[in-house]
Amino acid sequence: MVTTVTPYTDSRNRAYIGEGYDGVVRISVNGYYGTGVLLSDGRTVLTVAHLFANSTSSSVNVNFETTAGSQTMTSSHITLLSTYDAQSNNDLALVTLSSSAPVTANRYSLYRSSDEIGQTMTMVGYGQLGTGDTGTLTTYSGSPLRLKASNQFDADAATLKSQFGSTMSWTPTTGTQLVADFDNGNSAQDALGQLINRPGLGLGQNEGMISPGDSGGPAFINGQIAGIASYTTSLSQGNIHPDINGITNSSFGEIGAWQRISNYQQWIDQSQRAQYQNAPTKPSEVQTNIVESNIDTTYTYFLLQFTGVRSDPNQLLSVAYATRDDTAKAGQDYIAASGTLVLYPNENQAVIPVEIIADHLAEPNEIFYLDMFNPVGGSFGEGIIKLTAMRTIISDHSGLLA
Repeated sequence: MVTTVTPYTDSRNRAYIGEGYDGVVRISVNGYYGTGVLLSDGRTVLTVAHLFANSTSSSVNVNFETTAGSQTMTSSHITLLSTYDAQSNNDLALVTLSSSAPVTANRYSLYRSSDEIGQTMTMVGYGQLGTGDTGTLTTYSGSPLRLKASNQFDADAATLKSQFGSTMSWTPTTGTQLVADFDNGNSAQDALGQLINRPGLGLGQNEGMISPGDSGGPAFINGQIAGIASYTTSLSQGNIHPDINGITNSSFGEIGAWQRISNYQQWIDQSQRAQYQNAPTKPSEVQTNIVESNIDTTYTYFLLQFTGVRSDPNQLLSVAYATRDDTAKAGQDYIAASGTLVLYPNENQAVIPVEIIADHLAEPNEIFYLDMFNPVGGSFGEGIIKLTAMRTIISDHSGLLA
């Protein structure tokens, strides 16, 4: 990824290691390739369902490129959104890794607001290289490169169907897909401006478009996952032909579509939680003392329960959370976690996983905290604005040489 205004050799197009994109991964399954993105629990990769459409295998290879080098991991479970269809509706899948991702891989939270249209996003992926003038390259034979570019979400994909009607062969469900066009600064290639009156001439040399192999790649808004790359198309109507070369190859004038994460947050959250291992279901099962491993990352779970009364049974309850250092230090003893925990209808509790980093050092027991604040749709109780829980990491390396 991606086709860009300038060639892939331009440093502005590279998503280099250590720049915050090390949780964007390359996925391979039975000879098919795509992109994915690591979620906040460090063990779940979000991608597209269509990567698995022609596969009967549950084995997936996920390649990480981080400051610790290149590492390929396998899957233990694949969850497809059951309502996925051949028209690219509900095109999402979750890959549960067989063990935690490298500590050096970035973890990302979801963009949960529905105000994406009109916002600039950053797309990242491992798709075919190319430029807007020529489309994807057919001669590149080097190693896969992780590239990035920017664009703007212009519209709901369902708006296209309302304009084209039966001449458009697929029907995006309203509110589930976001589209952006590949602009070069000329109104002739402003596809969505000409076709559905959403004008915009692009972001100059930062503009880009997804290409084959970018399927499953994230579109970030403010560092959070707002979209997952799904498909591209070339549309025309009457005398309007925005595609610069008339071929669907990710060139100027084409349109890309992303699955809208704010619409799918409940499915993502609940499917992810279903794969947590040994997560507590009641307060008596919560372990506040965690024995540190010297081999693998381990998990501690923080359990949030809602004991109040919902005035509206369909109301969502949410709380912001963030870990906080004490004697245990983020990045050294545990992986910092922050985001929003949502309780959905008929759901009164959920857990927040935090990863404890393995090491071989003999050291004293250490503690850190998780703060919960800013409740929406409920309260912690009269006068209570924050809840705090503590965890103690127990070093159990007495038999090792320090």
